[in-house]
Amino acid sequence: MNSKDLDPVREHIASLVIGQQRLIDSMLVCLLSNGHLLVEGMPGLAKTTAVKALSEAIEGDYHRVQFTPDLLPSDLIGTDIYRHEKGEFEFRQGPLFHNILLADEVNRAPAKVQSALLEAMGEYQITVGQRTYPLPELFMVLATQNPIEQEGTYHLPEAQLDRFLMQVWVDYPSRDEELSILALDSKKLTDKPKPPANPLSQLSLFAMRRDVAKVFLDPKLNSYIVDLVQATRHPAAYDDTLARWCRFGASPRASIALARCARARAWLDGETYVSPGHIQQIAPEILRHRVLLTFEAEAEGITNNDFVSRLLDMVAIP
Repeated sequence: MNSKDLDPVREHIASLVIGQQRLIDSMLVCLLSNGHLLVEGMPGLAKTTAVKALSEAIEGDYHRVQFTPDLLPSDLIGTDIYRHEKGEFEFRQGPLFHNILLADEVNRAPAKVQSALLEAMGEYQITVGQRTYPLPELFMVLATQNPIEQEGTYHLPEAQLDRFLMQVWVDYPSRDEELSILALDSKKLTDKPKPPANPLSQLSLFAMRRDVAKVFLDPKLNSYIVDLVQATRHPAAYDDTLARWCRFGASPRASIALARCARARAWLDGETYVSPGHIQQIAPEILRHRVLLTFEAEAEGITNNDFVSRLLDMVAIP
């Protein structure tokens, strides 16, 4: 298997989503790294469309859950149903047992529902009562949230944010891209897009993941990855400004995510080894949602992107 085997998936998403190359790349990196993706952006930027297009191009079950304040954990996990004819309870699986789950506007559900995702995203299993049920081998949560509409929303707990392998920011399209969006919308009125006739099989995807795991990562770059994450926890050792900006750093999950995603990024580029550029390319999506800024930094208008950008400048490349 090589990166060109993913071209039909990429092309199908690109046929429905104009621009947003960063989003498409992040979805593919997460898919190859067996992780989950948090997509954040303003309304109407094709976040949901992109996730649905990805699910159409891959063999497997897809389910969308619209997160709302009245959602219950059982609406995600499932529940025990009493069967009168059998005289016993039978577990009915919920949406979490699908291969690809779109958690739309994930921050609209309360903490009790958010906690229902923790075990599924971290351990790929669900516990109901005294029984534990494994999730499918292909299990991916793609969640969306709106950064400006905060009425009726709940802040995602840090424990859940940490379980998202990557977080990608979706920005507005350029003028030319928006013209292409209008043309695509006009085309949809007469010629509705169809899903690929031959979606990527799960066996092929698992073979790709094994190939990604074989991409060479030099021990010196392992040290570079650890230094980047350590610098979020002990920023004063690297730069006084970083220390003034950072309140809490990233967990070891960030180091694991950087190594996995750097391999996936290199494989998508057709390389057999990871370079420092691959690590730096995916570092913002890995680190920014795992770092908590100080109140002083927020008052100065410093963003998590600003912090990660300075971090990459301050930590030396081996």
